[in-house]
Amino acid sequence: MIKKKIGILLLSFIIFIQETSSSENDIYKKIDLFGEVLEKINKEYVDEIDQSKSMDSAINGLLQSLDPYSSYMSPEILNEMQTETSGEFGGLGIEVSMESGVVKVISPIDDTPASRAGIKAGDYIVKINNNQVQGKSLSEAVDLMRGPVGSEIELTVRRRGEKKALTFNIVREIIQVQSVKTDLLEKNIGYIRLTSFNENSGDQIKKKLKELEKNNKVKAYILDLRNNPGGLLSQAIRITDFFLDNGEIVSTKGRKTSENRKWFAKKGDILNNKTLIVLINYGSASASEIVAGALKDHKRAILLGENSYGKGSVQSIIPLKNDGAIRLTVAKYYLPSGKSISEVGVSPDIEVSEESDDFRIKTETDNQLNYAIKLLNG
Repeated sequence: MIKKKIGILLLSFIIFIQETSSSENDIYKKIDLFGEVLEKINKEYVDEIDQSKSMDSAINGLLQSLDPYSSYMSPEILNEMQTETSGEFGGLGIEVSMESGVVKVISPIDDTPASRAGIKAGDYIVKINNNQVQGKSLSEAVDLMRGPVGSEIELTVRRRGEKKALTFNIVREIIQVQSVKTDLLEKNIGYIRLTSFNENSGDQIKKKLKELEKNNKVKAYILDLRNNPGGLLSQAIRITDFFLDNGEIVSTKGRKTSENRKWFAKKGDILNNKTLIVLINYGSASASEIVAGALKDHKRAILLGENSYGKGSVQSIIPLKNDGAIRLTVAKYYLPSGKSISEVGVSPDIEVSEESDDFRIKTETDNQLNYAIKLLNG
């Protein structure tokens, strides 16, 4: 009996070794095949190619085959990305991802060339100037959208509900993100609009809230996260903590145990538990969904608007030897309820359709904001 068991174990071990060896051989064959394809392209393709750029595209193609958020960043792109998170950068003012081979707008940022031109969350960019986007990687498409400040770019987009493609001519600008705007509505409702989560967002919102709180007439607040594409996780956690006394804010789970983490609120609700309504829409993504989802789960806020975008994954910037990096999905976000945000988003408590994309404070056509004000006034 013992000999039989040993025999079975040895056989299983041999099969495992054979399968591992076969798998490694397959990988080496594929690497050889890739080298052969590259050589054929270099010799036979109609135009002379830049092999360095071809390799960059191959690396990026590998990463983007995993999900829309993983990508390769050259040293130049990495440097630009680091500038963006500091709150000032050049461009159009849109957050984008790749879906079905075309660039999809996650959200236009307030008061930027893209938002003023009328670009909306959910738009599919099919042409950039005269270049078809289909077949290009996300980084290639983003490169086409970059250009000197003051130069013009033409975007052709497909939009849900529109039969014909829409064309937008946009002038590139230096994008200066003032991520927090506040106002006093109806003399007793504090309004906070958060447009992104950059390095300064937490300090800005804390300062603005303290200024509003000095007014003893303020009885309730509206936190507007519509068309907020997200940003830094640390800022999402910090801002959520402003409104909670305790409890879990968000957790992450990945393959590596180091990616399995939980963040909790510390005591001290900056608004002293005053009524809070959070506005969300399809353009609310990532960090916005963490804030909205945590406040909903803890019943600290009423969510009003439309279902959010559904970007619930964590990307880590992993440096490479060439001073570039890869943005790689390493974990997923989970709300205090245990639900994942990824691909499903956060649903509102009260669904109110969007009649206007003009989120300027007190705009008469802002259906969602007006509904929130009426709700707070009873």
